[in-house]
Amino acid sequence: PIRPITLNYGMTMTGWFDAFGLDRSAKEDEQGILESSKYVNDLIQDEVNNGIPSQRVMIGGFSQGGATALHAALTTTHSLAGVLALSTWLPLSSTFPKALVAGDKKQNLPILQCHGVQDPVVQMEWGRLSGKVFKAMGFNKYIFKEYQGMV
Repeated sequence: PIRPITLNYGMTMTGWFDAFGLDRSAKEDEQGILESSKYVNDLIQDEVNNGIPSQRVMIGGFSQGGATALHAALTTTHSLAGVLALSTWLPLSSTFPKALVAGDKKQNLPILQCHGVQDPVVQMEWGRLSGKVFKAMGFNKYIFKEYQGMV
């Protein structure tokens, strides 16, 4: 998607949602995150409507795309094959686990999250914090990998 990004002085550029800063204290664009997550969940529903079992659908992304994929995976009503999330974080992490669909058993969802230790944009701390959130929610197929020397 193309949208104005506040962090880049409001310039129009690719972005799943607005970004206000590069540290954890920066405000999150909740509306934009929810809209992007809904868009991905609508794509999943389209595949199901086309006869593809949701258990064969895997989603993923890089940076904001990975954040959107993680959020969509946790809020979808479908069981997915897995998630690949690169150089990213779990947005709106304080809303989980209450944002999970009631009674859903997502703890078996395979998630691979990878992060370059020297990433100058999405701080390593964000990725590690996401890992703690997933572990606290009981995700037993969540893997977090760090890569030295990579941005």
